[in-house]
Amino acid sequence: MAALSNILHYITPTNVVASLHLRQHRRITVRHVLLTLGIAAVLSTLYYTYLRRDEMFFASSDEFFWPPETPQIWAERAAQVKEAFRHAYRGYEHHAFPHDELLPMSNKNIDNFNGWGVTSVDSLDTMLLMGLEDEYKRALPIITHANFSLPSNTHVPFFETVIRYLGGLLAAYAISGHDLLREKADELGSILAPAFNTTSGFPGFAVDTYSGRNSTYSSGVLAEIASCQMEYAYLGKITGKKEHVDHATLITNLLYAANLSASGGMYPTRWNLVTGAPSNLQLSVGALADSGHEYTLKQFLMTARTDKRNLEMYLKFTSYAINNLLFLTPERNLLYVTDATMWRHGLAPSHFFQHLACFFPGLLALGVHLLPLNNLDALGINVTALADDLLPTDRWAYANLAEFDLADLHLWAAEGIAQTCYLTYADQPTGLGPEIVQMDVGPKGAIRWIDAMRAWKFGEGVQGGGRTGEGQRSGRGRGRLPPGVRDISSWTTPLYENVTVERLIPPVRSKGKRPNTFGRDYVIRNTAYYLRPETIESLYILWRTTGDVKWRHRGWHIFRAIERYAKTYSGYTSVEYVHTEHPTRIDSMPSYFLAETLKYLYLLFSDEDPLPLEKWVFNTEAHALPVFEWSMEEREAYGIV
Repeated sequence: MAALSNILHYITPTNVVASLHLRQHRRITVRHVLLTLGIAAVLSTLYYTYLRRDEMFFASSDEFFWPPETPQIWAERAAQVKEAFRHAYRGYEHHAFPHDELLPMSNKNIDNFNGWGVTSVDSLDTMLLMGLEDEYKRALPIITHANFSLPSNTHVPFFETVIRYLGGLLAAYAISGHDLLREKADELGSILAPAFNTTSGFPGFAVDTYSGRNSTYSSGVLAEIASCQMEYAYLGKITGKKEHVDHATLITNLLYAANLSASGGMYPTRWNLVTGAPSNLQLSVGALADSGHEYTLKQFLMTARTDKRNLEMYLKFTSYAINNLLFLTPERNLLYVTDATMWRHGLAPSHFFQHLACFFPGLLALGVHLLPLNNLDALGINVTALADDLLPTDRWAYANLAEFDLADLHLWAAEGIAQTCYLTYADQPTGLGPEIVQMDVGPKGAIRWIDAMRAWKFGEGVQGGGRTGEGQRSGRGRGRLPPGVRDISSWTTPLYENVTVERLIPPVRSKGKRPNTFGRDYVIRNTAYYLRPETIESLYILWRTTGDVKWRHRGWHIFRAIERYAKTYSGYTSVEYVHTEHPTRIDSMPSYFLAETLKYLYLLFSDEDPLPLEKWVFNTEAHALPVFEWSMEEREAYGIV
């Protein structure tokens, strides 16, 4: 490195000019000068391409070095994200405002979320966070003149409206203190309230805000019926209105009272809106369920860690997931979380790994950072006792968890799953992650992570297929990392080695037949990247909670891929066929790209911490709400336990 730097230092324009003056005395020809300049160009290219690049250095397959970089470099990267936001919002303003979303390929607009300008409202707190005062001021008129009861608003989706519009207004108010935002949030929260007019009290799918009627759906999914507590609780706090608080409290009461003995203490994906009981036994951390699980921890944190019921629900959910839904792949030991269905013969995991589930490692890391997981007795919680109302097999699983340091276990799970989320990006030629992959289970069956962890800890054999993992064989005493946690290189098998694109996406496997993953340990089931934020969210939280710079570098790699393949003249677009070198673009720029993806990237690269995790809690749309505590008077008035 030093020799190369010396050569580059010597070969400068000044030295070249001096050489020209001495040309006749030293018999240096123009050809010599051109040769020297050519060598300098080659060396410079090699230096900046291979030696000074933004990727990890590694000495062996088990040793990675992630350069810390200077604060100036990270500040410049944050500035690039800020400019990406300005580019996207400028395109929206020019081609789509005041409609909902921009179509960044055709430069047209679409009203797919009520026609109230969702991109503007969803982006308000991102603008404030980035100091984009001009954009914020230009967006305010759409708030001032918003009419939430248009004749066309006969089917307003409750969940999406709460997390995007209501969450956006509340977060912008929390940051700015602008009374208009609180007033509009109050108006919107009241207009949406008929959603709770079901027999059980769980909100229905949609509301007719023009007539004030609820939808007639008798069934709901967990994510949609259990992701409004944060918004309505904070709305009640800032308005002093009991009816808002009651909506949040009701959802908590219903969830806490539900009989989950058949599902091991974890909330299934579908619920009966008449009885308020689960209506299936499908268990998922991803689609249909994600934010319903997320809000158990976040509601506990937002209300100053005083609602023990939400904490108990979070611990039950994570305990079941860690015991039953986390698996390792046979070759690369990729740690992943999947969904499963309970049948009479037992649990049937799908081994599909969804991008939507990549929020989960961030949630686990947040819990490790802010909960006394190894001293829950101080909060009056006995983890083993949480299984008292469950079946014997589930009680036994809780006893297994008691053998581990719970904080370590949760953090290891967070780091391993987050790495797999990142690798689904890094493995692709585009550097963008597909929506769904299907993991290989090995020739002898799937390897449950908790079984591998017990083998690593106690030196037991592991039931399941594939080679033993890095921790499975060596045991904890030898100083090795647990299975699924060590850094793994991205998949590098070139396509020209008989690995065609078509073979990377085989048909859904027939019974008893495993697809050939060519050492990658998964096949792709949905090749699209929809500008989603979940992986970036987890990278950000892991960076803030562990201080490990590798999470920042991984985020930077993803941002560069977004810039390279998703950027258009007027914004950013979703991308299909990310597993090829020539992907195609989808004419769509979801509002969450500005509300979540770019916000988390900006926070990931910023050395300053404007929204400390101890003082702010992000809703599922990345809208930051402040931690608050109910006063004694409020507790009595609102009936808060």
